[in-house]
Amino acid sequence: MLNTLVGFLLKKIPRTLLQRISRPFFKIISIFYTGNNVECPICRKSFKKFFPYGREARDNALCTNCLSLERHRLIYLYLKRKTSIFTKDTQVLHIAPEACLIDIFKKSDNIEYTSADLYSPLADIKMDIHNMPLDDNNFDFILCNHVLEHVENDIKALSEIKRVLKKGGRAIVQVPFYHPIPDKTIEDKSITSKADREKIYGQDDHVRKYGKDYYKRLKEVGFKTMVVNQNKFLANSEQKIYGIDSTENLYIVEK
Repeated sequence: MLNTLVGFLLKKIPRTLLQRISRPFFKIISIFYTGNNVECPICRKSFKKFFPYGREARDNALCTNCLSLERHRLIYLYLKRKTSIFTKDTQVLHIAPEACLIDIFKKSDNIEYTSADLYSPLADIKMDIHNMPLDDNNFDFILCNHVLEHVENDIKALSEIKRVLKKGGRAIVQVPFYHPIPDKTIEDKSITSKADREKIYGQDDHVRKYGKDYYKRLKEVGFKTMVVNQNKFLANSEQKIYGIDSTENLYIVEK
């Protein structure tokens, strides 16, 4: 019942409104999730379980304190365990910023942080990812998480990410994969209705459904591309404790 209600509300409430109201709402909800079965590695709060989340609501997904989802916790653990981003002076660009990671980046004295989005009220600057008003070779690290499935031209967007990265700079560019994953990415500009996009792409504001060729698409932009299996930095026992999707890998590109 709860999962169905969550899915319904996420389909009906505009994203920008959700971003404004979610934190105070879930601070209240967190009272009912007190416990010690799971832990959010980002905010270090423990709960009896995570809150269900998603248009097709997933169990054990959302931290009711900092609003992290499975993918945010996975990214954070990778950054903390496998990079020097929190210890070395780093210029970071965060595209379509998530509240849980904004807090972490801004609290790090060594990080020069910029967030950007076309619509989000959380972003520092308003920006179209197809044409970033940013200098070439400017950032050491870029986080672009579940953005490319929404944009008109993902190859152009990736080229812009490459342009503003410094030589040797890296970006995490996560996209959703819906099972069964097609061999080739599905996109068709004639598909414009919300109902058809929901049916074909998995969500009514998506304009493509990524396939097994995503790695190849990243390489074609000119990136050095890596697919990092979470087992390289995360123990199996931690997947349950931290509420991580065990099937998700990280897509990391380097200029």
